[in-house]
Amino acid sequence: MKDIQIEDFLLNKPIKIEDLKTEEDFGESEEDLKKELRKVRRKLGELQDTLYAHGKYAVLVCLQGMDTAGKDSLIREVFKDFNARGVVVHSFKVPTELERKHDYLWRHYIALPARGKFGVFNRTHYENVLVTRVHPEYILGEYLPTINTVKDVDEKFWEKRFEQINAFEKTIAENGTIVFKFFLNVSKEEQKNRLLRRLEKANKHWKFSPGDLDERKLWDQYQACYEDAINKTSKPHAPWFNIPADSKPAARLIVASILLNVLKQYKDIKEPELEPEIKEKIHEYKHQLENES
Repeated sequence: MKDIQIEDFLLNKPIKIEDLKTEEDFGESEEDLKKELRKVRRKLGELQDTLYAHGKYAVLVCLQGMDTAGKDSLIREVFKDFNARGVVVHSFKVPTELERKHDYLWRHYIALPARGKFGVFNRTHYENVLVTRVHPEYILGEYLPTINTVKDVDEKFWEKRFEQINAFEKTIAENGTIVFKFFLNVSKEEQKNRLLRRLEKANKHWKFSPGDLDERKLWDQYQACYEDAINKTSKPHAPWFNIPADSKPAARLIVASILLNVLKQYKDIKEPELEPEIKEKIHEYKHQLENES
């Protein structure tokens, strides 16, 4: 199988979302894609152990996409070989009453991974410029001092919010968090097929909500909001990647490969060496253990 090139998916210049790919299978069978993923995620798991021992970087993986884009299953498959102590997953739902008593970034800030760990945000702080932009009435629930009606949620409001998000990501990046932002780009036709499968399979019924169909009617609005968010927040320290998501096995492999290939570029991530006074006594300690009575 050909190597996956980071540059093919990196969004480092203004984009039009309609020009981005939603389908990629590399000309491989589903089984071959799964086999390749197993190889990559084992290497990722080994790298995570080294990251944990090194203890100077954290990794934040942000997953955004329309409903049915495959976020949950991607998390399950990509991080399967990680040590459980080294990865923490947060799924952000409707803000709680406590969360609404803080600024919108608070709940994301306190969920950030510690140095040595991976943090995965299943839906992210970008919900605050996506869902709330499509439904600006939600902003009224944040009890902001300057927002009294929906009319107050104007373009200046969203520009300020993008500035805040950029500042948030720059701050954590400058303090040792490596940030990945993946847009799981599923086509409208594939979303329809996946919603139908949820209705056809009894064991998938729990995933379906009539609200999914209401949100689907707003597809074009969501796409416009994604395009604007990506164009305003894809930075060298916190880049966006377009992940064609019509094929789940391919999407998982692409994400895992990007994580592995980018992190391998950090040559300073390595296991710490023993203190010299301990290292020179290795044979003595070994002898002591082997000759225990």
